[in-house]
Amino acid sequence: AKVREQFGRPIGQFQGVKHRVAAALVTLEQARAAVWDAARAVPPGAPVWDEEAGLAVGVAAVLGADAGVRCAADAIQVLGCIGYTFEHDAHRYYRRALSDRMLAGDPGLWAERVAELAVAGTRRPMEPDLPEEAAPLRDAIRAEAESLRREEPLARLGRFAREGWIMPYLPKPWGRAATPLEQVVIHQEFRGLKRPNLGIAAWAVPSIVTYGTREQQERFLPRTFTGEIVWCQLFSEPGAGSDLAGLTTKATRVEGGWSLTGQKIWTSLAQYAHWGICLARTSPDRPKHAGITYFLVDMASPGVTVKPLKEINGDEIFNEVFLDDVYVPDDLVVGEVDGGWRVARDTLSYERVALGDSWGPGSQHTDMVRLVERLPGLRQSQREQAGRLWAEGQAISALGLRVTLSRLAGSDPGPAASVRKLLGMRHAQAISEFCWSLAPTDAYWNRMILTTRAFTIGGGTTEVQLNIIAERALGLPRDP
Repeated sequence: AKVREQFGRPIGQFQGVKHRVAAALVTLEQARAAVWDAARAVPPGAPVWDEEAGLAVGVAAVLGADAGVRCAADAIQVLGCIGYTFEHDAHRYYRRALSDRMLAGDPGLWAERVAELAVAGTRRPMEPDLPEEAAPLRDAIRAEAESLRREEPLARLGRFAREGWIMPYLPKPWGRAATPLEQVVIHQEFRGLKRPNLGIAAWAVPSIVTYGTREQQERFLPRTFTGEIVWCQLFSEPGAGSDLAGLTTKATRVEGGWSLTGQKIWTSLAQYAHWGICLARTSPDRPKHAGITYFLVDMASPGVTVKPLKEINGDEIFNEVFLDDVYVPDDLVVGEVDGGWRVARDTLSYERVALGDSWGPGSQHTDMVRLVERLPGLRQSQREQAGRLWAEGQAISALGLRVTLSRLAGSDPGPAASVRKLLGMRHAQAISEFCWSLAPTDAYWNRMILTTRAFTIGGGTTEVQLNIIAERALGLPRDP
C-alpha cells in the first residue's frame, strides 16, 4: 500500500485501501489484547482453569482466530493479483489462519460459552499490577479518600477543587502533578467517591493551565472546578467539522481587543454555558493552521445568539451559536495571537494524559447482560451474538489496560489508544442495536439505539479515526 502506485500515487493514499489496512490493524490490536489477557489468566502449567480463566480463553478464541483469517484475506486483497499467485507468500498466511481457526474450534460455540459464563456472573476484572512503590502512595491516598468521604457534600466539593483531586495530572496548584502511577492509585482509591464531571471544561482547563496568564488562571479555574462556571466549545462550523482548520469565523482587531463574527455549530450545552473556548481566524492571509487565535468568550456578551438543535433522540444538547461583532478584550486571548491552533491541538490531546478507568467495561456491557438474563429461551444465533459482543467489550477493556501499563512503564502505547477509542464507539452502537432487537419496546434501548448514532460522529468521525490510524500508526501517505 505504501509503494505500489496507480493513477500516479501510492494506492495507500486512496481512502478505500487506507481504511481497509487501518481496519485490519484495529482487528489485530483487539485480538492481541484478547490473547494477551488469556495468557495472563491461565497460570503456567495449570491442569484446570477456573471460570474466570475460561472466560478469558473464550474471549481470545472468539476474536483471535477470526482476526487472523480476516487480516490474511485483507492482505491478499490489498496485494491484488500478485497476492493471489502461488509464488507469493500471502496464501501461506491465509492457509495457516484457516487452519488455526479450525484447530481452535468454532468461534460461534466459543461465543455461546462466553455468553453462558457472563450471564452466570463470571467476570474478568481488569486491574493493573502495580509495582512495590505503589504501596506507600496507596496508604497516603487512601487516607485522603477516607477523609473526603467523611465530609459534607459541599465541603467535599471545595476540597476536591482546592486540593487538586479533580484533574490530578495537572501541575500544582490546579492539580497534584500526579505521575501515571499516582493517577491509577487515585482512581482506584476514589471509586465510589464521586468527583465532579467537568464536561467541556475538561478541555478548557488544560488550555488555561498551559497557555493562560496567571490572571486568567485565577479568574476561571477555581470557579470552574466548583461548577460555578460552565463551559462550551466553540470550534466546529458548518464548513469546518473534521477539517477544523478550515474555520471561517473571523476576529478583527478593534480598540482594546477583538470583534468576532461567524457561526459555530454542534456546540454542546451552549444554552447553559457561561463561557466558551473559541477559535477564530485573526490572519486570513496566512496558511490556514497559522492564522487562528484561541479566545475565551463570555456567552452573555452582546451579539451572542444560541439556537438549540433537536437531535434524533429528542434531546437538545447541540446548538448553533451566532457571533455578531462580539467584543472580546485582549486579556481573554489564550496563548499568542495566531497561535491558537497549537493551543487547540494540545487541548484535544490532553485526553491522552489522564489515566482513569480506561481498563473498565462500559455500562452498556453490563446492561446487555442484565437484559439477556431476563430473556430466557434466546435462539442460538442470539446467544452467539451476545457472547461475541461481550468478548469484544472484554477485549476493549484489555486494550485499555495495555495502554495504562505502557504509560506506567514510561513507554508509548502505540496505536492501542486510538484503536480503543474507535472500537469503543462502534461497540456501543453494536450493543444498542442487538439489545433493541431483543427488546424493541424497552424505553431504554429505544433511546440508546438513537443516542449511540452520535458516537461515531462527535469527537472525530469513524472515517477520520481510520485515517489517523493509517497515517500515524502505519505510515500510509496522507490524502493530497
